[in-house]
Amino acid sequence: MSWSLADMPDLTARTAVVTGTTLGGIGFHTALELARRGARVVLAGRSLDKIDDSAGAILEEVPGADLERLVVDLADLSSVRQAAEAAVGLGPVDLLVNNAGIMAPPLRRTPDGLESQMATNHFGPFLFTGLLFPQLTAAGDARVVTVSSQMHRVARSAPLADPRASRPYSRWPVYGQTKLANLLFTFELERRCRRAGVHVRALAAHPGLAGTHLAVNGQFGTTRGRRASILDAAVKAVSQSAASGALPTLMAATADLPGGTYCGPSGPAQAAGPPRVVGMSPLARDEVAQRRLWDISEETVSLRWPAMG
Repeated sequence: MSWSLADMPDLTARTAVVTGTTLGGIGFHTALELARRGARVVLAGRSLDKIDDSAGAILEEVPGADLERLVVDLADLSSVRQAAEAAVGLGPVDLLVNNAGIMAPPLRRTPDGLESQMATNHFGPFLFTGLLFPQLTAAGDARVVTVSSQMHRVARSAPLADPRASRPYSRWPVYGQTKLANLLFTFELERRCRRAGVHVRALAAHPGLAGTHLAVNGQFGTTRGRRASILDAAVKAVSQSAASGALPTLMAATADLPGGTYCGPSGPAQAAGPPRVVGMSPLARDEVAQRRLWDISEETVSLRWPAMG
């Protein structure tokens, strides 16, 4: 099916939580378009200053936009729990966009003893979604959209080993495994919702090759300095815009699609172009891996999901 921003419905009276809304990124443009359609948008990020920057830019585009702020560091499970507790006051949540992520940083361990990419890109969102699940079910027809990547195809196996065990670290293969984990989580969540009769749909999207600061931040930990500026310019020279990269997420979030759908760009190699429903690697459809990752994730974050049977 073809889809564009013109197909987005009115979202008045809907509440959307979007993680990773740094100014100019994919999450920012996702939040901007949701606000433009009348949604109450919760901007979730690690820094209140950066959230305020994004809120200010959205309000310039959409005066009177209904915005909320939520501080959460997805790499820190205690921060995720605190954010979820603060989010209870939002009431029912119609849409959760798990957009925040990091890409290929040096090896770091989180306060919970987890490798930082897997913590930020999978375990944190898994816990955050689980804690918000009662509010999603309360909405009556909610969606969870998790942002993956074409890099999920580089993963040669699912991340099913002990997540706290020490092992050789290679930043790009691990990043690919985190993006595979996003899809395994999505399809297992969708299956469990259908089996339990829960009115929550789980979908996924990927932005193709989008001109954001993600790669530069992963490589250098900053966007400042000569080397970071050169890499940032090189990425943007061969990429579509971040606004275009947000379109598959917005399609997954608002189009008339069944759960378990994966959206991405329609151009060659899914690098750019208008969004459409796309395929994924066979490993992403491995139901045994989906179930095993779910069990490992529940144990890792110490959460038994509610109402999932």
